[in-house]
Amino acid sequence: MADVILEHVWKVYEKKVEAVKDANLNIADKEFCVLVGPSGCGKTTTLRMIAGLEEITKGTVKIADKVVNDVEPKDRDIAMVFQNYALYPHMNVYQNMSFGLKLRHFPKDEIDRRVKEAARILGIEEFLDRKPKQLSGGQRQRVAVGRAIVRNPKVFLFDEPLSNLDAKLRVQMRSELKKLHVRLNATMIYVTHDQVEAMTMADKIVVMSTGVVQQIGTPFDIYHYPDNVFVAGFIGSPSMNFLKATVLWKDNAMWVKLPNNAVVKVPTIYEEELGDYKDKEIIFGIRPEDIYDKMFAVAAKPENTVSVKVDIIEPLGNQTMLHARVGNDLIVASVDPKTEAQLDQSMDLVFDMSMMRAFDPQTQKAIITKEKLVHGMTQSKAAKVDNGKNQVAEQK
Repeated sequence: MADVILEHVWKVYEKKVEAVKDANLNIADKEFCVLVGPSGCGKTTTLRMIAGLEEITKGTVKIADKVVNDVEPKDRDIAMVFQNYALYPHMNVYQNMSFGLKLRHFPKDEIDRRVKEAARILGIEEFLDRKPKQLSGGQRQRVAVGRAIVRNPKVFLFDEPLSNLDAKLRVQMRSELKKLHVRLNATMIYVTHDQVEAMTMADKIVVMSTGVVQQIGTPFDIYHYPDNVFVAGFIGSPSMNFLKATVLWKDNAMWVKLPNNAVVKVPTIYEEELGDYKDKEIIFGIRPEDIYDKMFAVAAKPENTVSVKVDIIEPLGNQTMLHARVGNDLIVASVDPKTEAQLDQSMDLVFDMSMMRAFDPQTQKAIITKEKLVHGMTQSKAAKVDNGKNQVAEQK
């Protein structure tokens, strides 16, 4: 078993700078866990404490059920891949990959077997005789990963390993690292500030901000059921729209009044949890993909139409991003590419309120629970299916 457990871990530097505050993590054996957050959130410091490169101010780190607080990095049975590759420039690829094994006095035939097997897995067999300066950035990163693989450690640690690569190569390497995880069946902990990397690679995501763990969950849960405003805004591209809104009760139904005084109807299943906010302000959240051009709205109800003024139009081929104003507040909507939206003109958008989010303006925490959201999304999907069937029937 190679699980990694952090119990009430703190890192406090001189002058009382709290880099990590009371972190509690349980990373299961063979899990791919990604620590994600903006620069300075504490994710790399957390990784370095797991590796033993940073002392722990308070708390406990366990690897494979063994407390490693006072264990030297070389004795923790971990391998780390750094952002800057950290290859020896005077050694060729084979020598770089075998160096750690030589220090541990492995037999030559075992070293040769491990290096060549790792090179085969990573597709760098033809580069074994080359020096790092003769390799591209992607090839150097493969060598750095290969140097970790030959160790056959209990835990792999990755510190933003793809940040120096161009966009196309990053996409390719993301896929390769995910495949590598499946092939090696190993525990991997990966640090990045890129939420796309986190969403596409992780079994489990740990979202951090200002040294605090904000939420832990699967990519699906983190995206659809954010615990607070920070997580909701950080995960997703474009990020979730947030509007100051007021909860109203009229015509025997609950509504949300938006900054331009438009009202949108709250689904019945959410009324109970929003009941305490009647006539009070909330932070209303909705993702760009849950806002439709009224001309192409299928699932959303027309009663949830909001008039906006278009600021920017970004055609992306399969979709069009509209930047628009609701009163004085800006939102982004991902709409059908056939939209007839015009710059500086008003148009009608429809909000899919089954996908709405609501946050307390003081605590910034989510008001609507995961269970309610699951039920709401199930209803939304059912509505889309029914509408699709009706359209087919009408065509016939």
